[in-house]
Amino acid sequence: MTPTATSCVRTIDIESLGLDEGALLLVRQALSGLPAGARLLVRGRAPHWTLHLEAWCRQQGHELSTHTLPDGTLEAVLTRGAWAEGRWHDAMATGRSQLASGELPLAEADPAWGLAARGATVEAGSPAFGFGLRVRDEIWAGTAAEIYRQAAAGQWDPQTAVDWDAPFELPPPIEAAVVQVMTYLIENENAALVVPARHLGQVHPHYREVQQVLALQCADEARHIEVFTRRIGLRGHQPMRSTAGGQASLLTLLQAPDFSCTALLLSVLGEGTFVNLLNFLHEYAPDPVTRQICRLAARDEARHVAFGMAHLEHRIAVEPDVLPRLQNAVEQRHEALAPTAGLNEEVFDALVLLAGGALTPEAVRRGHAAVQQLKQEMAAGRKARLQRLGFDPALAQRLADMHTRNFM
Repeated sequence: MTPTATSCVRTIDIESLGLDEGALLLVRQALSGLPAGARLLVRGRAPHWTLHLEAWCRQQGHELSTHTLPDGTLEAVLTRGAWAEGRWHDAMATGRSQLASGELPLAEADPAWGLAARGATVEAGSPAFGFGLRVRDEIWAGTAAEIYRQAAAGQWDPQTAVDWDAPFELPPPIEAAVVQVMTYLIENENAALVVPARHLGQVHPHYREVQQVLALQCADEARHIEVFTRRIGLRGHQPMRSTAGGQASLLTLLQAPDFSCTALLLSVLGEGTFVNLLNFLHEYAPDPVTRQICRLAARDEARHVAFGMAHLEHRIAVEPDVLPRLQNAVEQRHEALAPTAGLNEEVFDALVLLAGGALTPEAVRRGHAAVQQLKQEMAAGRKARLQRLGFDPALAQRLADMHTRNFM
């Protein structure tokens, strides 16, 4: 028996709007929420619109009957099909989009969630994506969202945040020392960009807070590379020397076995040490441009350290057995770098000269003492962070002392 208008749950009039002009939107909206077997009456006056509706219903699994009213208006009674209702029967829930304070995302992200927003319902049969970092505790940090907000608010424009036209003139040896240090900073910042960039593409989007932090870390490092490069060329110079030992030290960061080991080696130990170095350069900078860019870069690097610490604190809290693995990562890196020379003498001499301010015996004595003090502060900072992560004081001291002499 042909369904009648009175048997329909809903009625819509698409007037003269054709299905090829967008009327399907109205049909889909009217069907929304109707169970299988429920009927929708559609009235319309566009030429041949029912032919388009018949094709769409066959594709979607709905039944359709049509008839013409005396005034020429076409009516179509659409019976919602069971297939259309069951299409989402096996759909995948991806958790809550927004997390309350202290709430965690799901423990593991399904590859078939793909690029869907967290909180979305993903249709069964969606393709799997090969994200390598999809287990929450292997990458999570409880303060990731807050660190991201701070990082987003703390972004700065190299063109306007630095007074590139500030007047200064330096003696050639001092300018050369600045250029050598900037050359050294760039290669280390290249490593600090490449490492999180490699992880960024592997983090499942379900853990978007971690993605966002890593993305801004990459932006930070790209900006640091820009300003250090501009400072080198400010007085017409080219970059200076990069040593094999320095390159070997940075290569080991790219070879770290997992996200947590990288967080320890790069962020907690390396970038933590670099915060000391950048503060040192800010203090002893011989010109206003160098002073400004080191201050800005140190602020960014401190956030990177904070994220690394937050991740490791979370990981260790849920998996205390990870501590020996982290210890092993430090020891293996130390062993791999044992044959290398560590911090090259060009950079060491440049730091001494910048701290001393002149090529005189007294100035060099003063600068040398300042660099030795810097190294002590670096080691103390590393030990304090390691102890905070749960290493006992003696082991924390030993691991801090094993950190590469190349600083990063």
